[in-house]
Amino acid sequence: MLSKITSFALRGLEGIPVEVETDINKGMVSCDIVGLPDTAVKESKERVRSAIKNSALIFPVNKITINLAPADVKKEGSHYDLPLAVSILKASGQLSANFDGTVLLGELALDGSLRPAEGILPVLISARSKGFKRFVIPAGNRGEASFIDGAEVYALNTLKEVVEFLQGEKTFELVKARSYASVRKAQTYNCDMSLVKGQAAAKRAIEIAVAGGHNILLVGPPGSGKTMLARCIPTIMPDLTFEEALEVTKILSVSGELPEDGIVTLRPFRTPHHTATTVSLCGGGSGKIRAGEISKAHNGVLFLDELPEYHRSTLEALRQPLEDRVITVTRAGASVTFPADFILCASMNPCPCGNYGSAKHVCKCTPAQILRYRSRVSGPLLDRIDLHIEADGVVYDELISEAAAETSAEIRSRVERARQIQRERFQGEDMRVNSNMGERQIKKYCRLSAESENILRGAFESLNLSARARSRIIKVARTIADLDGSADIQPKHILEATSYRSAGL
Repeated sequence: MLSKITSFALRGLEGIPVEVETDINKGMVSCDIVGLPDTAVKESKERVRSAIKNSALIFPVNKITINLAPADVKKEGSHYDLPLAVSILKASGQLSANFDGTVLLGELALDGSLRPAEGILPVLISARSKGFKRFVIPAGNRGEASFIDGAEVYALNTLKEVVEFLQGEKTFELVKARSYASVRKAQTYNCDMSLVKGQAAAKRAIEIAVAGGHNILLVGPPGSGKTMLARCIPTIMPDLTFEEALEVTKILSVSGELPEDGIVTLRPFRTPHHTATTVSLCGGGSGKIRAGEISKAHNGVLFLDELPEYHRSTLEALRQPLEDRVITVTRAGASVTFPADFILCASMNPCPCGNYGSAKHVCKCTPAQILRYRSRVSGPLLDRIDLHIEADGVVYDELISEAAAETSAEIRSRVERARQIQRERFQGEDMRVNSNMGERQIKKYCRLSAESENILRGAFESLNLSARARSRIIKVARTIADLDGSADIQPKHILEATSYRSAGL
């Protein structure tokens, strides 16, 4: 007897329908799975066998052939366990109900219980867009499924319950839909801009970076507060919208890093160690292609502390995603595109000892050592970082000062006003912030006066800037004007934007 069950494969964040076809015939007892299964799928037949027997059901002692179609798409992951088990039960005559159009997903334990599977959220979103409405998933994936509108989702605990549900022997409740507002948390962090002593120039640069989505590099001696400043960046970022939260949650769902609520409510802040490999940063892998740190930082911040300590090849891999806001990972037989729209915040010392240019300490490095240290970060990468700011050491009086400083909430209010201006400006266009502008948008929204052009021309020639640097200066100036509430880019905005490209690197 032949049976067909619908499941889904994942390629990156895109779901692809998979038909599980099972044929049971007389012959030598065997169970063969074909259709490009990976090791986890091949091993599933042993889990399925035990799960069926321990659920008081019968595993047929016949020749079983299972085909996962389309056969040219690699099938990866353990979420095929449930559709395989149900397909075998239907082909053996133990299930007689018609449940065509129902998508089954889930990993089986040996006792027949359903374990949570990775990537359920992107699968549900893709399946719904392809017209599928009814889903059976593990109870452990209930949280992420509750944010999908327009779908009938049943979160069950065991294979026995799945059989009872499909046969209509028992009624189960639908997963109740939840609103994002009901689980959204107030932004609570361990740090706040008011706790950072001094560093007024660095705070101003960070505010500009967040307001326009620009990348920023903090250069300063050890202990000057670079890391603390970076950790304060999420505290001044606008709250995640539901659409942004879904984008981030899909990535973490595929990576198996989903939060308890089933959806991300705070901006990501990823801090990979400087020993991170190119694959861990950009994504990939020898088996299933997984998202890297830059994709997990989507809609948030990627902080690279001690930038020159990272491998040169790893840093160079950042150049394309910093421009395109996506990254395409290509391996033999597969090519997957992940979103990578993040703010890059990097920090570094000005020299190996960290005291070059300091007004308080003497640098002990030779010119050759300084040059060798700085050359670890290439010019093309630095060219893609919009703001370079020097953070000098803090004097003792500033550290013990009780003077009130601006809180993150106060800075965030200005950032949100600037972001609102940008949302209105780019309405109808595929961009959110000033840093996303291309040359066409720069010409449209960033007209410069003759005086501003002269200032920019002088900086271009004296600092030996590239064409890319000129465009980025204009975009930063547009953000500064938005923070000022100015419709036009004024000379003072160009001057300030230019100052952030002359940190001596």
